[in-house]
Amino acid sequence: MKEQHNILLAGRITTTVFVVVMLLLLLSCKDKNDNLVSFAYDPEAVPTMVTDTVTTLISDSGITRYKLVADVWKVFDKAKEPYWFFPEGIYLERFTPDFSIEATVTADTAWYYTNQDLWKLKDNVHVENIKGELFDSEELFWDQKNERVYSDKYIEIKRGVTEIKGYGFESNQAMTEYRIFRPHDGKLPFSEEVPDDSLQHDPLQPESIQSEKPSATISEP
Repeated sequence: MKEQHNILLAGRITTTVFVVVMLLLLLSCKDKNDNLVSFAYDPEAVPTMVTDTVTTLISDSGITRYKLVADVWKVFDKAKEPYWFFPEGIYLERFTPDFSIEATVTADTAWYYTNQDLWKLKDNVHVENIKGELFDSEELFWDQKNERVYSDKYIEIKRGVTEIKGYGFESNQAMTEYRIFRPHDGKLPFSEEVPDDSLQHDPLQPESIQSEKPSATISEP
């Protein structure tokens, strides 16, 4: 009888401990829930991925064609217009099929619109082609789908001791055949302010760059 009493007592103690533990857990969960802050996810402003110190190779049709280096890489693949964002600058190398460097690109800020296969390069944009020619502008667009580079901003091109300046620019992807829509030969006063009748351009519509103004066309011999 004494043994049975001890068993019943032990069972009551176990039940009491279990009830106390459950009450503590419920109170703890309640405290945590009271401290939660509601969060509205905005895919246009909140990236789905953030990566620091990136160095990667990018393939095109199974062939390695690009090297990308960036301090910060943010991916907004849930945005209405999905894109990658490089807020702290970017360095790109484009390779030929035999892995020679065809062109290098640097910019302070960059966007890549994945559905359009379109790069937007902004602020201190510097490009060097395989011939050592240098291109400097505050903004360039690189349309990989149509293999075209273009801008409606001021640009300077250096070919050895020769320097070409002007507004509005388009080129093939290798930056070896190109033209400036509004060239400036350095003999007349020149302002970097875009004239009122300058090129009209929608950044995400590459086909919109058109001009009836005189242009300078440069290509490799």
